[in-house]
Amino acid sequence: MSPAHRRYLLIEQGVGGGVVNFVLNLGIAALLFRGLATVPLWGQQSIAGDTIGTTFLLPLITCLIVTPLAQRQLRAGSLAALGWTRSSHPVLGWLPRRTFPRALAFGVITTVLAAPVSIWALGALDVDTLSFERFLLFKAAYAAVLGAVVTPVVALWAIAEGEGDGGRG
Repeated sequence: MSPAHRRYLLIEQGVGGGVVNFVLNLGIAALLFRGLATVPLWGQQSIAGDTIGTTFLLPLITCLIVTPLAQRQLRAGSLAALGWTRSSHPVLGWLPRRTFPRALAFGVITTVLAAPVSIWALGALDVDTLSFERFLLFKAAYAAVLGAVVTPVVALWAIAEGEGDGGRG
């Protein structure tokens, strides 16, 4: 992987994904939970429910947005494909080629791996409720970290083989 690829993945996608997701999820939380003085860990409108939803939707939506953008950069020549193949990098063999199935797979995988750990950590820290303001900060920070990890991986998938399906689902 070239220095240009590393910069693209770590700075543009990692840091950029973290910042974008912090801002977006701060706004989403403010809209969805406005009017609540505190947010419980469990319940209809809860920290756990929101964390599970964020953990599924963030990678899914990120994949649907980042894949066509990365592939557009490949077509424009501003970014070179890595030229990886399904035989040279076996993990590519089990990843869906098309964007929408890949987005679903990534959402499920991320949810299975990250949501239980995140909710367990909240319980281990004896978090029963958070004030509205602390919940906003938690959600924004959680989404920023998740976005900083997820976005470069999604972009890597998009540029690994080349153009792929052009972002079509």
